[in-house]
Formats: sequence, structure tokens, C-alpha cells
Amino acid sequence: MRRSEFTELSEHVFGPALARAYITDLVLEEVGGLTAYEALERGVAVRRVWTALCDAMDVPEADRWEVPPEQRRR
Repeated sequence: MRRSEFTELSEHVFGPALARAYITDLVLEEVGGLTAYEALERGVAVRRVWTALCDAMDVPEADRWEVPPEQRRR
């Protein structure tokens, strides 16, 4: 998973405003008590950070991995 995919998925799942807030403010125990932003900056695998964020927010597995084609950025 690339960081650009992380950004696209987070905006799709949470909406742009909430995605920014969750990424910068929500502390994720699964990545060492860091925010998603801090974890990514420290080199934690993007997929691991995404999974931790989804777990923390109780995102169903079916909603985590794909942005519908009509909603993808071009």
C-alpha cells in the first residue's frame, strides 16, 4: 500500500475533514501510541497504520480496501 492510497482511502472512508483530524489527532496504540501521521513519518508500514486506524474506528473489513471506480481521483 502506498501513502497516496492511504490518503485516498481515508478520505473515502471518513470524509476529508474527519480523515485529517483522525490522522493527526487520534493516538493509535497498535503503532506504539503514535498518531497515524507520526507513525507514517517514523517509517511504520502504511498498511499497518491503515489497519490500526480502521481498527480504532471500527471500520468493517468490507469498507477498508476499495474506493469505488466512480469516486477515485484522476
